[in-house]
Amino acid sequence: MNDDTLAIRAHKNSIANTQAGDREGWLTLFAEDAEVFDPVGPSNHDPEGKGFIGKKRIGEFWDMMIAPADLVLVSHKRVACGQYICAANITSASRVGDIKVATEMMVIYEVNEAGLIKSLRAHWDVDKSAEQFEVK
Repeated sequence: MNDDTLAIRAHKNSIANTQAGDREGWLTLFAEDAEVFDPVGPSNHDPEGKGFIGKKRIGEFWDMMIAPADLVLVSHKRVACGQYICAANITSASRVGDIKVATEMMVIYEVNEAGLIKSLRAHWDVDKSAEQFEVK
């Protein structure tokens, strides 16, 4: 099993920069015309499901979704699909105010020849995460 491809390195660096709260370090991992779909499909922060395209919009995604959350990401398994693509099974735990939210996701990273992320597509259940915000 090859655990040292360009895509796996990008994934590991993405997790490390996110955990460190390093917005600029995280953004340097992306190609200028990169796209982030997190989640894939419509959500409250991306109602039309068109994603965040380009570094400026990806920075806005960070500001909206990553910066305000007390976020812990655990990558349970990474599968290399050649040098340029990897799939990662990730558990996300975050705190928004007093509410803790746990999310299971599959994230597909695609990088270019330089190892910069071209596409990050996170597949997770928006409704299941939203249910955790409902008052019991």
